[in-house]
Amino acid sequence: MTRPERPLADVASRPSLPRHVRMHFDPHRNAWALLSPEKVLWPDEISLAILSRCDGRSEAGAIARELAREYGADEREVRADVLAFLQDWSDRMVVRL
Repeated sequence: MTRPERPLADVASRPSLPRHVRMHFDPHRNAWALLSPEKVLWPDEISLAILSRCDGRSEAGAIARELAREYGADEREVRADVLAFLQDWSDRMVVRL
C-alpha cells in the first residue's frame, strides 16, 4: 500500500485553515488559540500574522512579501520562514496548502 504524498509548501501555495480548524480569542488568557479536534495551539505573534493571512486566496509568496514589508525584514528570509511554518503546520493538519 502506498502512502499519499504530503502537500509541500511553495510560493504559489494558497494556504487556508481546514473546516475543522478555527481561530478563537480567549479573553481569559487575552490570547488567540487555534482550535481543532483534540488540539489547542497557542500561536505567537508571528504565527498569528501568518495564520491571519491564510485565506485560501493569498499565495504564500505574497504573504511573505507583505510580512517582510510590515516588519522591515529581508524578503528572502521571511519567505523561507513562512514556507517552513506553513509546511510544519500543514504536517500537523491545521493548515491546508
